[in-house]
Amino acid sequence: MNASFECELCLRLLKGKGSRHHLIPRACHRRTWFRNRYSREQRLSTIELCSDCHAAIHDLIPDERELGRSYFTVELLASHPAVAKYLVWVRKQK
Repeated sequence: MNASFECELCLRLLKGKGSRHHLIPRACHRRTWFRNRYSREQRLSTIELCSDCHAAIHDLIPDERELGRSYFTVELLASHPAVAKYLVWVRKQK
């Protein structure tokens, strides 16, 4: 049986399994700034991404604190200028 999933960022339907992405990077979970602003549930929140999108997020936004502070939802990730440009490109791929 070939499982498939839809990437929550690029919305492509892909075979195989996705990669879980923490919307607030795990490295930030113990920092006081994040603990004071986000509940435990928010800090543990993940989305399922294809490997291409997961790698692109970490390549395009390498600073984990910036990722957690400014891009902690799918909508915010998609609004990042470099990620938005990437999404236009990747959605044309197979």
